[in-house]
Amino acid sequence: MAKSKARRRSSTRRRSARRAPSTAMEFNPDYSYVKRDLRRIAILATSFVVILVALSFVIN
Repeated sequence: MAKSKARRRSSTRRRSARRAPSTAMEFNPDYSYVKRDLRRIAILATSFVVILVALSFVIN
């Protein structure tokens, strides 16, 4: 008797462990604002370096 109950329990565990097909929506983030911000940072950094180089020539 104990063996037949154990078999039934293990078979129900196997069935419940199976996953249903995923119906989740695809994750597709929009990073256009990040690209715009990175471009702005690069432009500012380049301009600051150019200003520092120009000032180093003026000061010396």
